[in-house]
Amino acid sequence: MTKIYNKLVRDRIPEIIEASGAECKTEILSDEKYLEMIDAKLDEELAEYHKDQNIEELADLLEVIRAATIARGYTLEELEVVRANKAEKRGRFEKKILLIETIEK
Repeated sequence: MTKIYNKLVRDRIPEIIEASGAECKTEILSDEKYLEMIDAKLDEELAEYHKDQNIEELADLLEVIRAATIARGYTLEELEVVRANKAEKRGRFEKKILLIETIEK
């Protein structure tokens, strides 16, 4: 039975599939196609997190965010600096604040 995926997978998935006795067809993506697929993977993993809301899906999201960071030409250190700066300037999400509306004066 053939099952079509056409999605970005973790590096060891082909060997895991083959170790199970199945065969798989893969290709190495161009940089442009990889960026497209990593963005699609972010959407996929976010949807899975919304569905299951567990730590495994959060870990998958984090792994894809790390990959997207590098694919876009940034370092993980740069990502952390930007995250920390935004947290310092704008705060975090610890106080559980819901903004209802603003009123212009």
